[in-house]
Amino acid sequence: MAKTAPKIILSGARDIPLDLIDLSQSNVRRVKAGVSIEALADDIARRGLLQSLNLRPTLDGEGQETGRFHLPAGGRRFRALELLVKRKRLAKNAPVPCIVKDAHDPISEEEDSLAENTHREQLHPLDQFRGMKRLIDQGDDIETIAATFMTTPAVVRQRLKLASVSPALHEIYAEDGMTLDQLMAFSVSEDHARQEQVWELLAHSWNKEPSFIRSKLTENTVRVSDKRALFVGIDAYTEAGGCVLRDLFTADDGGWLQDAALLDTLVAAKLQAEAERIGGEGWKWVTAAVDLPYGHLNSLREIDSDPAALTDAESARAEALTAEGNAIEAEYEDVEELPEEVAARIEAIDVELAGLIERPRTYDPREMGIAGAFVSLDTDGSLYIERGWVRAEDEPQVEAEPGHDGAEGDQSADPIGPQQPAASARSIVVTVAGGAADEPDDDDEQIIKPLPDRLVSELTAHRTLALQDAFAASPSTAFAAVLHAMVLSAFYSGRTESCLGVSVQRTSFPNQAPGMKDSPSARSIAARHEAWEKRLPDSDKALWDALMLLDGGDQAALFAHCASFGVNALWEPTSRYDGRVSAHGVERRLAHSHVLARAVGLDMVAAGWKPTVENYLGRVAKPRILMAVAEAKDDQTAGLIDHLKKGDMAREAERLLADADWLPEPLRTPAIEDAFDPAAVDQDESAEADAEALPAFLGGDDDEVTAEDDLSDAYAIAAE
Repeated sequence: MAKTAPKIILSGARDIPLDLIDLSQSNVRRVKAGVSIEALADDIARRGLLQSLNLRPTLDGEGQETGRFHLPAGGRRFRALELLVKRKRLAKNAPVPCIVKDAHDPISEEEDSLAENTHREQLHPLDQFRGMKRLIDQGDDIETIAATFMTTPAVVRQRLKLASVSPALHEIYAEDGMTLDQLMAFSVSEDHARQEQVWELLAHSWNKEPSFIRSKLTENTVRVSDKRALFVGIDAYTEAGGCVLRDLFTADDGGWLQDAALLDTLVAAKLQAEAERIGGEGWKWVTAAVDLPYGHLNSLREIDSDPAALTDAESARAEALTAEGNAIEAEYEDVEELPEEVAARIEAIDVELAGLIERPRTYDPREMGIAGAFVSLDTDGSLYIERGWVRAEDEPQVEAEPGHDGAEGDQSADPIGPQQPAASARSIVVTVAGGAADEPDDDDEQIIKPLPDRLVSELTAHRTLALQDAFAASPSTAFAAVLHAMVLSAFYSGRTESCLGVSVQRTSFPNQAPGMKDSPSARSIAARHEAWEKRLPDSDKALWDALMLLDGGDQAALFAHCASFGVNALWEPTSRYDGRVSAHGVERRLAHSHVLARAVGLDMVAAGWKPTVENYLGRVAKPRILMAVAEAKDDQTAGLIDHLKKGDMAREAERLLADADWLPEPLRTPAIEDAFDPAAVDQDESAEADAEALPAFLGGDDDEVTAEDDLSDAYAIAAE
């Protein structure tokens, strides 16, 4: 008959006075790690000793118990108790709960010490998160929990944030189905359903990086650094009921605003109030928008303005600030690095001086009655106001007074400039000595009248012909005159004080992708235009003399800048102009744009264009998205996303194409062998009336467009 294993007998627990316990050299722990003795003593003082000490009786030389005990395991707890005695928080003979093993136990003291430290298992991080969450639910605050567990409030907030992730994802993490970094990324959102949806998406994606998870969870939010958020202010947004998402584990630049619709409502209301305030200054109209389209000032005329004069107090303050700044610079001119407070003071002086020097502009109230202002947001969220612009339909119209019958014509109108206002016309007087074809009546021979219209027209025709001949013989003057006319049209809207019938017809952009106004190309053009504005005179009447003072290089640079406004590489649907623009003409224009692009080395990638959901991928059919990824990467990469829905496919394609330097066909410059062949087009001109062929990149199969596609009428999908 088999024998059963004997039942084990546990060592009994006893209370041993602290002053009868000694440390044993059998303790295997030698390296200090983990919570300090001081922190452990504080914890014991708060909640008592949670784990008994492991003791053995101390024997004398003859093997008899001495009444004292030594400690092979639990040395840190023992030292913490001793520290509490030193702090007068514990009696030196206080009873300590202990497990006392037999002095002759066959298991060595070293083995007990090693086992106690080896078999303990750290709490799973998920249990830590949930444990702190339960303490919060019980009424503890974050600071108390941080002090209790010897950590910082920031760490506690991180643990609580992790505890707020979907319970379904917690279980996956507990089974090692995801990493802690991935769980941290999911904590950026509080929407459990969306968290679980993104986790399912990861199962079909090769990219499972935390950064990808964060991007998916925040794709429908607005950055706190967005100019709309800066304009409204986070406090106003949260007071209106908005929620701000924060990432407690990585730098998030302030986080994300979760309710984009609420933000847009607040922005619209505040912009409306600002527009009404500015309209109260006396303008005829005010146009307000978060983003104004590129070229919105084209064809508008800017009215004259003057900076407001400094008051006596402001002038005195400016002089005092200037003197203070000069004194500081003189005092520290030999110091390599300024003290922090001195540098701060210099910066404060510069800011205040800039506010005094940059004066608000004053306008003639009569001109304000026909002009308006534009209000938009700058990149830092501040208001960007452009005052004093007159639309063509608001320009004052001057009707000529009816003239007399016969050769004398109008007594008050200007025979040379009939479009000038009457006051200007009366100031122009043309006199001649003696009579000619139309002599005055004898009764009026003492009165000098304006020349007859017909005579003035004939005389100026002779002069124009002679001027054209002399003009052609002076190339340098011809260049200067063309430059003068182009600068007038580019910088002095509405001013046509040039006898040369040359101007720049600015290209307008009826269809614009989001953010075009803030693109690198737009910013470069605006910066160059602003730099030239500062160099050119305020009055167009002084322009000619100013241009003559420029050297050849500056004249050429200014000429190129003005000419650039007339470059038109736009594809246009020909039906919009009722046949006035033909497909043949558009195709020839695009072909010539390729010639210019090759001549200047145009690189749309270097110009800052990248395919995004907004500017391309979200506006074409799924087959075109897959074709773009296949062209930029390969068919295998495209296959990774071919199962996704349209929206997710577009967003994933944006990430895949971010650094691929891929361009859709309308942005590509064809090589020489693929360039437009004028001869071939000439052969096809006779067939144009029957069928107007579109450029190749506009073609497409009808079945590419599906019901789920959110397509615009831009050329990328103009196959219809």
